[in-house]
Amino acid sequence: MDAVREVKHLQELSHPNIIKLHAVFSTRDQNLNLVLEHLPLGDLETLWKNKDVSYGPADVKAWAGMLARAVWFCHENYVLHRDIKGNNLLIAADGEVKLADFGLARSFADPYRNMTCNVITRFYRPPELLYGAKHYGGAVDVWSMGIVIAELAIREFFLPSETDLEQLDRIAEVFGSPTEEVWPGVSKLEYYVAPSKEQIKRPLPLAWWKQKFGMLGDDGIDMLRTMCTLDPRKRATARQALEHPYWQAAPKPTLKQNLPRNAGGPKKMAEDLKRRGGEIEEGRADKVARKLDFSAMKK
Repeated sequence: MDAVREVKHLQELSHPNIIKLHAVFSTRDQNLNLVLEHLPLGDLETLWKNKDVSYGPADVKAWAGMLARAVWFCHENYVLHRDIKGNNLLIAADGEVKLADFGLARSFADPYRNMTCNVITRFYRPPELLYGAKHYGGAVDVWSMGIVIAELAIREFFLPSETDLEQLDRIAEVFGSPTEEVWPGVSKLEYYVAPSKEQIKRPLPLAWWKQKFGMLGDDGIDMLRTMCTLDPRKRATARQALEHPYWQAAPKPTLKQNLPRNAGGPKKMAEDLKRRGGEIEEGRADKVARKLDFSAMKK
């Protein structure tokens, strides 16, 4: 089913920052083969983990811009990616970053049609999905996009966790506890449990953001916080993110041909493409969303 989704959506999407599908063919034993463009320089997660690679604010802005344009184009064409993360952002030979792995993608839902909340790798999963939301839109991808940009800036996982409950705690520690006051309607979500007065956490102050995300500058921090707003209805859209003053502020994004390079190579790309949607490396497959019901494409 992952391959069917991949084929369906990549045939509909043609953009410089989305991996290109060249052809599809099947073998005699009915295996489905996808011929994708060659992206030899690894992925963004491998790059920020590589301490031999140094980069600065202009480089982060360039990568963030490529990601934002890819997500915007998906949403303009009514496609939710639902698995945005650093190792699904592959790097072409010319430095262009391309969004890959559409195995969990789907078209925007028809009104009142339930959708699964068991998507998006946990580190990048927004709170509404952790609380069991059955109706959602592009806001889930925007949250993931914000987390990826944050990780590029700090060169470590922003909100790592071992369980869904721990993930909600990590989110609350940074953004404050989700309550009806800050997120009207959250109490109606299936898995929501209201915190007691003693358990309510306040969002971290702006000073903490400036200290931790200095590489993004004031405008970048403001954009990041609008992308990671708890209430999905108040969260920035991909279009609004692209219209943020951050992109006009100094420094200008690095030209793609001048961006720092990763030593990932063709072998790393092949490993990336073998992973099923929702999986991450380093043996952490038990921490991602794989309990999915693919009985219908609209699920």
